[in-house]
Amino acid sequence: MTAAAKEGWRPIILDRQAPVSPVDGATWVECDLADTAAAEDATRRAANEAGQLDAVVTAAGVDVPGRLADVPAEVWERTITIDLLATAAVIRAALPSLERAHGAVVTVASTLGVKAVSDATAYCAAKFGVVGFTRALAAELAGSVGVTLLVPGGMRTPFFDGRDEQYKPGPDAQLNDPANAAAAVMFALNQPPGSSVREIVVCAEKESSYP
Repeated sequence: MTAAAKEGWRPIILDRQAPVSPVDGATWVECDLADTAAAEDATRRAANEAGQLDAVVTAAGVDVPGRLADVPAEVWERTITIDLLATAAVIRAALPSLERAHGAVVTVASTLGVKAVSDATAYCAAKFGVVGFTRALAAELAGSVGVTLLVPGGMRTPFFDGRDEQYKPGPDAQLNDPANAAAAVMFALNQPPGSSVREIVVCAEKESSYP
């Protein structure tokens, strides 16, 4: 968001809560992405109010780690909905505007979308799904909308807050600065006409969750 605003873009944020650090020129649209119909509606309203969407970045992600038998079904399914189904819902709703603008999409997966680990069945299923969805979407929209898959490693964000200690990064964990992932997003969005970055992996030098 900040990186986009610095380059003159006017970000529109869909989220349940307003950004902790507001950015000048950015617009917040309240939306619970666990409700995919609401996500589509919010996206369409944002496109209509903006007049045109030049790009969409699907960066929402949640996870409640635990063994499959121990994670309540509604919690497990909410992870799938927010991380995968809402990704498709937002892009679906934005497509008419993006196609008119010959715009771009960046989906945010995870290194756990290419490597599976224990106690993360919902998150891995969702992020593996984002990888497959994005690759298929890139083939489907080639020539009309640019599509980039971003695969970030663990980052220093509140993503790990509230977890049991066993599921938090240890004191020696190598976590990346989220600004580096943001820079990768802007690199993809700033490609000249006729050029498209299909996939980017951005992680700390000693990322342990990447194959």
